[in-house]
Amino acid sequence: MKLNFFEKLLGSGFYTGYAPVASGTFGSLAALLIYFIPGFELPYIIIPAIIIFFITGIWTGNKFEVVYGKKDPSECTIDEVVGMWISLLFVPKRITYLLLSFVIWRIFDIIKPFPANAAENLKGGLGIMMDDVIAAFYTLLLVHVLITFIK
Repeated sequence: MKLNFFEKLLGSGFYTGYAPVASGTFGSLAALLIYFIPGFELPYIIIPAIIIFFITGIWTGNKFEVVYGKKDPSECTIDEVVGMWISLLFVPKRITYLLLSFVIWRIFDIIKPFPANAAENLKGGLGIMMDDVIAAFYTLLLVHVLITFIK
């Protein structure tokens, strides 16, 4: 089995999965940069993007596991893209808030608090995506609580 151009492009989070180190951080950074596109933060744009990339992530994640021969290969970073975008939902586009979201997202993505750590055990692309989705919702909740106090 081989990955075609689009599977590789999307599954690797715009080729960030091929970074020699910290591919997840680079995938998250790519998602953050896309978020800076004017209007991308609008719910009718970002929510469909999250849904499309989530579904695509399950599909490409399955293929990445076969091609790279391991569970949740580092080359697959579409999960970080989706996780970063979820972490930014309804967050005002202020650099402080965006950086706060990025840092907290990376921490939660790495430590995987329960049930994110359990979701990793799901098979294939669903497992690749779900642990990050759960960690992203933790991030989203914490960021919004912190923003309430920072204002």
